[in-house]
Amino acid sequence: MTSRRSIFGWAAACLAVLALVTAPARAEDLAPDAMILKVSNEVLDTIKTDAAIRGGDVNRLMALVDNKVMPNVNFQRMTAAAVGPGWRQASPDQRQRLEGEFKTLLVRTYAGALSQVTDMTVTLKPLRAGPDDKDVTVRTEVKGKTQPDPVQLDYRLEKSAGEGLGWKIYNLNVMGVWLVDTYRTQFSQEVNAHGIDGLINLLVERNKAAARKG
Repeated sequence: MTSRRSIFGWAAACLAVLALVTAPARAEDLAPDAMILKVSNEVLDTIKTDAAIRGGDVNRLMALVDNKVMPNVNFQRMTAAAVGPGWRQASPDQRQRLEGEFKTLLVRTYAGALSQVTDMTVTLKPLRAGPDDKDVTVRTEVKGKTQPDPVQLDYRLEKSAGEGLGWKIYNLNVMGVWLVDTYRTQFSQEVNAHGIDGLINLLVERNKAAARKG
């Protein structure tokens, strides 16, 4: 059975190539489910041909995330939700550091799993949302040669304020587990025990350890 970590890697790959949904495709004009499907198809094509991403090149992936992906993800909301009530206690500088370290944690954690997405296919489920809804869940199923049973991979998206800004992802559900909720439990325990600076230090140390492992 494929591990939850490797499936999270598939999710990270979906985010990592969001940059490919660029202006000519006018992703901001698409419905949320159509946008996710387009992104997923771009993932398939890119992972098949980009040996560096497929091989887990962290520097390449980090640069892609920094320059292209973040505009398509509400990462501040994602980080705030993962930190939980402690976010309100954090200073602007602490929030900035939390966002940076959390992003690094996610990218480094899942980069090694990117090589597993070369043969996956994505099926879109019917969207349960009204035309005026601003917050929706797009549900998909992922299958691969090494994962014959469909894997649930869902996205929560919000409609950005302002014309032409489109939809932004702020959470992922892999096999019934919401990514942000998983981290919130861990982070809340650390904040309760050691405060915001304690959580920042924990993330820094995790990232350093991951960097040493390559």
